[in-house]
Amino acid sequence: MARAVSTQRKITFTVIAWTIGFLMFFPILWTFLTSFKSEGDAIASPPIFLFFHWTTENYTEVQGRSDYFSHFLNSVTISFGSTLLGLLIAIPAAWAMAFSPTKRTKDVLMWMLSTKMMPPVGALIPIYLLFRDTGLLDSRIGLVVVLTLINLPIIVWMLYTYFKEIPGEILEAARMDGASLMKEVIYVLTPMAVPGIASTLLLNIILAWNEAFWTLNLTTSNAAPLTTFIASYSSPEGLFYAKLSAASTMAIAPIVILGWFSQKQLVRGLTFGAVK
Repeated sequence: MARAVSTQRKITFTVIAWTIGFLMFFPILWTFLTSFKSEGDAIASPPIFLFFHWTTENYTEVQGRSDYFSHFLNSVTISFGSTLLGLLIAIPAAWAMAFSPTKRTKDVLMWMLSTKMMPPVGALIPIYLLFRDTGLLDSRIGLVVVLTLINLPIIVWMLYTYFKEIPGEILEAARMDGASLMKEVIYVLTPMAVPGIASTLLLNIILAWNEAFWTLNLTTSNAAPLTTFIASYSSPEGLFYAKLSAASTMAIAPIVILGWFSQKQLVRGLTFGAVK
């Protein structure tokens, strides 16, 4: 029987939840407001919150100085490409680890996870030299490959967790009906793990979209995504806070909108198998 919750307790929890949500969202709100300020208002002390002269000139200047849509297309190509390539590799790998484990399976999983603990700068020089010698510097293909490798441990771990929740008897029944290994993975396993695969897809798109270290070091102009677009407004002459905020708002808007409309699917996938 469900436990009764008093009205006062509901109000308290609601206020706490809204307060935490506001504190987490406030930096984004402040960036959005600053993007409509003049440079003088942006650095005013004390800060001006709402009562300032609203202007859209920062967005006009940002678009005039940088080709936003070219950077946006690069971000879409790199984030979606690396995630889809990662799924193509991770689904068979996670299937093998979940349904045909060996005594080394857990060791392999831990080794994959340990690669995320290494500082990225530790692998920068060899990867940079490798990309330079193979002509992959400042190319979308190069970034797709490197971001796939970076996020692959997370993709494999998430899919492995979801696949472990699927009863193995269902796959055995498919084999008894004559399903080949390929058909078993494509027509039986994958449809049952759609929530988990969808949440993995969304999470890794966000991670690839926000990746700054590798995009700043391996690109200059041709394949530069929105992270490079933002960084271009930090110069030795100083920070142009209003223009930097406008560039940041334009860069994060697509992924914030995607996350907002897919939040139910993301939560459902992240809790897949948690409640029987």
